[in-house]
Amino acid sequence: MRTVFALVLLCLSTLVNAQTWPSRPLRYIVPFTPGAFNDTLGRTISTELSKTLGQPMVVENRPGGNTIIGTEIAAKSPPDGYTLYGAALPFSVIQSLYKTSFDVTKDFAPITLAGISANLLVANPSFPANNVKELIAYAKANPGKVNYGTSGNGTSVHLSMELFKTMTQTFMLHIPYKGSAPVVADLLAGQVDIMFDNVPNVIGHVRAGKLKALAVSTAQRSALAPDVPTVAEAGVPGYELAVWFGVLAPAGTPRDIIGRLNTEIAKVLNSAEITDRFAKQGVEVRTSTPEQFGEFVRAEVMRWAKVVKDAGIKAD
Repeated sequence: MRTVFALVLLCLSTLVNAQTWPSRPLRYIVPFTPGAFNDTLGRTISTELSKTLGQPMVVENRPGGNTIIGTEIAAKSPPDGYTLYGAALPFSVIQSLYKTSFDVTKDFAPITLAGISANLLVANPSFPANNVKELIAYAKANPGKVNYGTSGNGTSVHLSMELFKTMTQTFMLHIPYKGSAPVVADLLAGQVDIMFDNVPNVIGHVRAGKLKALAVSTAQRSALAPDVPTVAEAGVPGYELAVWFGVLAPAGTPRDIIGRLNTEIAKVLNSAEITDRFAKQGVEVRTSTPEQFGEFVRAEVMRWAKVVKDAGIKAD
């Protein structure tokens, strides 16, 4: 009888909290440093939701541990609707590389997918290959001679190349860096042969003739580089990697709060102003229902677990 009474009280408490929500400031956890698009997304959402929800929303940058630090903080936060978490593609890979105290598919409540972007495969102008087929042929003829830079293990930049290597059965030397900027600098200087990077990070160098673009990682061409073929078009059928961004909350957050957040965030992201602003940064706004985003995350986790295993990727 006491157990039933306790459950009734819990349900009533949850209902009351949901009805009065939000009654205090919210926080939006970003597991990256300021300046990355995930941070831009969080600040855009926070600014607009502060207006519609009538409460301040503060962005907390919690980088470190290949996003593990910020992700763990979010996973262990109270499921009361006052903590949001900005996820990106590395969220799919954490558990395949590290032992964590959380489970990304069980300890989070999906709210919505937010956007999709592409990575661009670029090379130093002096590199012998001028397209994907030539790159594959050159790499196979010179195993281990081609090097590629990444912004670290488990990043979309790294995973793009690991997927490429797995699908083309090529061996190229991995040079991990702490961030994308130093890789690009060495690529421009000819110390690195090739790399995948977010389109906005390298498209200026391509247009200036300082780098040559071989392909984009997504299934469709990028609006910022419409003349550059996809990897699949260029010679690797079935290749596709989309750099995604999304919003989640701790598991157990009341469903009506999740629904309200989904509605409000979708309004913000689908506004003409935000859609246009993000498009200029190479990000296509793409929202979803919580259920659709949950299915998307689970599929991504399974997909990258296989890639990590097949490619033998190890944690830093």
